[in-house]
Amino acid sequence: MIEFFKHFLQEFELPLTNPVLIFSLILFIILLSPILLKKINIPGIIGLIISGVIIGPHGLNILAKNSAVDLFSTIGLLYIMFIAGLELDMNEFKANRNKSLLFGFFTFIFPLTIGFPVCFYLLNYDFNASFLTASMFATHTLVAYPIVSKLGIAKNQAVAITVGGTILTDTAVLIILAVIMGSSQGNLNQAFWIKLTVSLAIFSAIMFLVIPRIAKWFFKKLESEKHAHYIFVLSVVFFAAFLAEVAGVEPIIGAFVAGLALNPLIPHSSALMNRIEFIGNSLFIPFFLISVGMLVDISVILSGPTALIVAGTLSVVAIFGKWIAAFFTQVVFKYTKTERQLIFGLSSAHAAATLAVILVGFKAKILDENILNGTIILILITCIVASFATEKAAKKIAICEEEVSHEDAKSDEILDEHILIPLAKTSATASLLDFALLIKDKKSSNPVTLLTIVPNNDQAEINILKYRKAVDKFVIQGSASEVKINTIARIDHNPASGIARTSKEIMSDIVIIGWPRKTGFLDKIFGENVDSIINNVGKSLFICRFQKSFIEEKRLVFICPPFSERGVGFHLLLQKICRLSQELSIPIVIYAEYKTHQTIQQIATNLKLNAKLGFKSIMDWEDFESISEEIKPTDLIVFNLSRKGSVSYQSIFDKLPQKFEKFFTNNNLILVYAQDDRKETSMDAYEDFTATPLTKGIETIEQIGRGLGNILKKR
Repeated sequence: MIEFFKHFLQEFELPLTNPVLIFSLILFIILLSPILLKKINIPGIIGLIISGVIIGPHGLNILAKNSAVDLFSTIGLLYIMFIAGLELDMNEFKANRNKSLLFGFFTFIFPLTIGFPVCFYLLNYDFNASFLTASMFATHTLVAYPIVSKLGIAKNQAVAITVGGTILTDTAVLIILAVIMGSSQGNLNQAFWIKLTVSLAIFSAIMFLVIPRIAKWFFKKLESEKHAHYIFVLSVVFFAAFLAEVAGVEPIIGAFVAGLALNPLIPHSSALMNRIEFIGNSLFIPFFLISVGMLVDISVILSGPTALIVAGTLSVVAIFGKWIAAFFTQVVFKYTKTERQLIFGLSSAHAAATLAVILVGFKAKILDENILNGTIILILITCIVASFATEKAAKKIAICEEEVSHEDAKSDEILDEHILIPLAKTSATASLLDFALLIKDKKSSNPVTLLTIVPNNDQAEINILKYRKAVDKFVIQGSASEVKINTIARIDHNPASGIARTSKEIMSDIVIIGWPRKTGFLDKIFGENVDSIINNVGKSLFICRFQKSFIEEKRLVFICPPFSERGVGFHLLLQKICRLSQELSIPIVIYAEYKTHQTIQQIATNLKLNAKLGFKSIMDWEDFESISEEIKPTDLIVFNLSRKGSVSYQSIFDKLPQKFEKFFTNNNLILVYAQDDRKETSMDAYEDFTATPLTKGIETIEQIGRGLGNILKKR
């Protein structure tokens, strides 16, 4: 018994050495610190950093800063940079690259300009030490990025230019570090510059030319192996970080570039993206924040006035330099005060790159111990300031965006959208469900509903049981993206009437169906099911033919005939088109007449849709070649059509979809019938065959007679 207690007490000797105990302690901290601090309105990030201070070697010495902690810390830092690159809206980034470049210049030059005279004249350091310390002020780490990601404003323009500016300024500072180190060692010659330039060029070529091709091939070949996709992504991140280190820059640059390279291949609403964010935000990123706290040595403040003066000076200069950069960015781009605060919050935290610069300078004996200790205090102060500033600004922006979206919803009479997917064959369901998850409004509480219509015969009950068993995998597919899937089985004589009834019962806004099968003679006499659905389902109807994976798409071609933009459901359609463009990171090209294009641009502006809309003028809609000549196999084609009887209907467009199906067999094709603007919907298709009136039967017989007559004439 004594031996047991002795062994038990040995396990709790400080610092802890048992890996299982260490890991469980870290998990408890990750779990409890944000929950406890939320009660007093302190960001969870600060709780994790303070927890690191308490349990670290300079606090209660519960955990030592060993190789295992360093490994998880490195993974967390790389994960932050990778997610920042992956969540970046590439269309928004390309549209605002000049803004990112200017912000990167501001956030680099102002801290450097302010910091150098302070270090050189006020703190009396030499040129190399002053310049290296001043360049440290220019760096920043996206410690507060998880806050904007969690609040759903990662696509905001202010966030986009800050993330873009981060990578520019950090790259510049780390290149300066390499130059100063080369200068201090006497290696700053022509060979140094050639080596740096060539290595960075090779790194860029591998990441943007080779890796995307390999990733695209891998995702296509192993489409069903979902767990393998995540492992592949992690492998790319760490390999990119290693290549960046070999190229002469910090691994964080490689992780961010890996995010940019994989960005077009991982839709933001996909199950893979959900897994990446879930594991990172649950484990790796909190571990990094705890390790940042473990670096802080509070006793430095008590070691003497010099250390305190240096730490205070460095912290004030670092925060003021970043605030000035954010202020000038606000003035130039006419941002609001809240957006300025968000830019300042995201760019004011100093951690990884800052520590890398200072540690390298300290080991090379360019910087002294006071700078090192002052920098560690600076890291704690700036991380706390950044967290508070970012959370306050991000909440304001999130509330404003939510209010705007509610106003738009009210104006468009869309309160809480509901998507219905009728199933004809389960082989096409996976791609239809993937499409629904991409366009679904994330704020809608309604599920995606899967519907099957079972014929009313002796096998009806058996068929319903088969259906329920078949759709289980699609429920799992939806839950992987944190979307609830609802399943309905209905018995009906006519599939079209069953779909129309159900769409009204559940008040669906969007109905997504697969491409119709080839029809025979009887189908042509009695009327195709798809035609019945088009004529009787009054909500927005998407008829989809998906021949290949979405990752192969390069453009979204939106064909919009004259006056179809006047339909009552066009606003919803345009929102879905822009969302699809953002999810797949592809541009939109509108094929339309000039007036139609101008109207669409105005609608997009009114709805505040962040999408770059290209334009190709179509004058003669009967000339199929003029419409199709520039369409490529990598284009996703969306054709906006109108139902018979609606204001914008024109008969010349009836045959165009058939031509697209025939001539573009390899393209993904979507026909869209936006919400109907007709006064009444025909109820003929809703009637059961068993209850058909006599007059209806006579009309059907007459149709058969006409059909047979036509055949005899032809013969």
